[in-house]
Amino acid sequence: MGNVQPTIVPYEQFDVTADIKALRQACKGLGTDEAAIVEILANRSAAQRTEIKQAYFEKYDDELEEVLRGELTGSFEKAIVAMLDPPHVYAAKQLRQAVQGVGTDEAVLVEILCTASNQDIVSYKEAYAQLHECELEADIEGDTSGDVRNLLIALLQAGREEGYEVDEDLAEQDAQSMFEAGEGRFGTDESTFTNVLAQRNYLQLQATFKVYEKLSGTDILDTITSEATGTLQDCYVTLVRCAKNPQLFFARRLNAAMKGAGTDEDTLIRIVVGRSEQTIWKTQLYIEFHAKQDHKLVTGLKQQ
Repeated sequence: MGNVQPTIVPYEQFDVTADIKALRQACKGLGTDEAAIVEILANRSAAQRTEIKQAYFEKYDDELEEVLRGELTGSFEKAIVAMLDPPHVYAAKQLRQAVQGVGTDEAVLVEILCTASNQDIVSYKEAYAQLHECELEADIEGDTSGDVRNLLIALLQAGREEGYEVDEDLAEQDAQSMFEAGEGRFGTDESTFTNVLAQRNYLQLQATFKVYEKLSGTDILDTITSEATGTLQDCYVTLVRCAKNPQLFFARRLNAAMKGAGTDEDTLIRIVVGRSEQTIWKTQLYIEFHAKQDHKLVTGLKQQ
């Protein structure tokens, strides 16, 4: 799975009083000291930033988020404001945006829900209910349909086995079931793929994928590409890639967000801010995986 140490850790010399004074000073008068804002917020853990937010309100009777919104603009504003929420609250807000209004941003649902641990799922659901006074599961059910809905609802049950045991017999059974549900029949029995991919631990899935390749002569990703389409395919591919190497999955997402004309800043912010306390893939894996490509993010990430 690679190195999974966080890039953001609690600041050892944390002084909440000094931080709120510095932030207040950075936003006073003509102009804004963006460097001071970054220096503080980008070097504090989510828990410390929450403490800063609360202390700022108690000291100045101002919401720090509103103060910063008034001082900043564009994607920089979005990134800074995103850092003021605990990760599970930020994810819940992103999920709400994905299902609100006309249409559904299924790519966001896939990215967040298909890469989440059981505890992540539970915390997202709790935060969603507290923030929006409605249930995440009900909103997902109302905004999606068919096999995609079935898979996302299955993930929302937070029932994945999360141990490190590998049952070779079960791997054989699951590989055989997946083969018979896909390549071994006319049409595809999506429920079999959903049950296996949503419930087995990642090491168990890796064992299943190896057996599957021996059994069918085909990589599981190639089978999924030929058997599923659209958002369901995206869900399955995400689950498989996260089982194999979650850091590589997010490195691909970062690269896709920056390829071609323009940049998908929302995706960059969601991944970099949302996962900064979980892994170190941001610099190391991006450089390794895209060594021969245009590293537009490398310099900025190294400076964090």
